[in-house]
Amino acid sequence: MSMEIVCEWCENQAKNGKNTVYWELPDGTRAIQIIDTPAVVCDECNMVYQTDETTKSIEDQLFLIDTKKIGKSIMYEELMAQPRLLKRNYFDFTS
Repeated sequence: MSMEIVCEWCENQAKNGKNTVYWELPDGTRAIQIIDTPAVVCDECNMVYQTDETTKSIEDQLFLIDTKKIGKSIMYEELMAQPRLLKRNYFDFTS
């Protein structure tokens, strides 16, 4: 049983998809392209966006890995598979 996805912008039915995003590294030195990033796609209002969970997972991962080993572009799955220097983000006090 699949859960219905509702667009955060227009509140119509949306679907899972993927897109390319550009992300500034935590140290602010540069931005990278992340390909095939999970996204919410709304055909009604044409919005394509990342959920808060996806955004947090990207930001945590970029904080916890050696970003010098990443080129200008990387696939989402490859980014998330990078070895972490720390087990978790010890500076995130939201949870």
